[in-house]
Amino acid sequence: MDSEGQIRSTDPTRTRVVIVGAGFGGLGLAIKLKASGADDFVILEKSDSVGGVWSNNRYPGAACDIPSHLYSFSFEPRADWPQKFASQSEILKYLRHCVQKYGVAPHILFRTEVSDARWNEETAHWMVRTADGRLFETQALVTATGQLSRPVVPQLPGLKDFSGAAFHSADWPDGCDLSGKNVAVVGTGASAIQIVPSIAPIAGKLYVFQRSAAYVLPKPDGFYSRFELSLFKKFPAMLKLSRLRMYLQHEARALAFVTWRAALRVKRGAFFRHLNRGVGDTKLRQRLIPDYSIGCKRILLSNDFFPAMARSNVELVTHSIREIRPHGIVDETGTERSVDVIIFATGFSATDFLVPIKITGVAGQDLHQSWKAGAEAYLGIVVAGFPNLFMLYGPNTNLAHNSIIYMLEGQIGYVMACLKRLQRGEIRTLDVKKTAQGSFNAAIQRRLNKSVWAKGCSSWYLTATRKNTTNWPGYSLGFRLQTRAPRWDDYAVR
Repeated sequence: MDSEGQIRSTDPTRTRVVIVGAGFGGLGLAIKLKASGADDFVILEKSDSVGGVWSNNRYPGAACDIPSHLYSFSFEPRADWPQKFASQSEILKYLRHCVQKYGVAPHILFRTEVSDARWNEETAHWMVRTADGRLFETQALVTATGQLSRPVVPQLPGLKDFSGAAFHSADWPDGCDLSGKNVAVVGTGASAIQIVPSIAPIAGKLYVFQRSAAYVLPKPDGFYSRFELSLFKKFPAMLKLSRLRMYLQHEARALAFVTWRAALRVKRGAFFRHLNRGVGDTKLRQRLIPDYSIGCKRILLSNDFFPAMARSNVELVTHSIREIRPHGIVDETGTERSVDVIIFATGFSATDFLVPIKITGVAGQDLHQSWKAGAEAYLGIVVAGFPNLFMLYGPNTNLAHNSIIYMLEGQIGYVMACLKRLQRGEIRTLDVKKTAQGSFNAAIQRRLNKSVWAKGCSSWYLTATRKNTTNWPGYSLGFRLQTRAPRWDDYAVR
């Protein structure tokens, strides 16, 4: 160590695999490594808990919009999910159970944020540095940081002078009491439609600032009965059958997104019926109707959002925000509304993959510079010029119709095959060929340009230049088939 106690580059911790992130992806890979007999790996987690987005997003009403039986590992089904759609606390409980059951806890270093990683061509290893100065030398680097890990807070004029509490939904403060207060929720996306119904009954006045309306459909939620829970517990085959049924139902929805967009008309009709039941005021209903094609942005599920918007203490504001003042928000018309608390439900930087980690590959090339036209990867997992680097939930692996856990398990199986080959010692590096990456992504973008996501609206799926770097343009089963085994001819090895 130097005189200030920092670890020098000559004192690295050596390990076979470094995993960045302890969410579903990182934990799933760690469990598979343990099952294969591999024990020489470490998980670097910047927060003080496992769970990733399910640890960070603790706002009132936080829950999943994929059924519980499907939003869990296939190798670790849970028979006693209380609800058909799990809450944030239940998902976090499930992940902590997985950590303990599979003995992953000793491998996790909490409060350890990765700042940069550099490929060493002489040793064919990655040198990974953390924000507190620690250094790790590893044969393989796997990032599992997700697409929804960096909150976006709009830089509004006067925000720093606001006298009340202002925070992003992913940074919900402990002990936050909104009783009787004037509250502003900025945004009407996936987080907002869960927050608004949860806080509307207790807030004195609730202002909901909407940039664009969302398509909200009924959520087929509810609690499992004692009989159902007993059935799942006594007969594991019933639990598997439930999962399979849910998977097939959700997989069929891809037809409307990528193959036959006319099928979305059915969903649009369901939206209007749902809106009409929830909101009686004709003028308010009109302002809650989106002005873009259904499916172009994420379709949301909620049974109580529309009734909450119809409450007498809730006001929908469709004018953009001009400025923040010490005690209120001023919209573009000059109207000021007195506000005690501002909640930004404004989403995440989904297209800025791996930011702010600086990653340097072969010949000093910077990963983010190579992605200046939009992130891309072969199978969403590997990038040419960055050997032995693997991504979970990387570019173009997000789904709009099914469970991301299913996609992650496909990626984990693929990465495991690569790691096993590296660890056999017959090769030192795996680096996908530029030609393979280029042809794969050209095909992906051609399919995306024909999808509903390319139909004119702005969404978190797209970069500023309107390149879709997030979504998989097809069926999740198709992705699993493509990742069932590496095509070694697509790699340069040494």
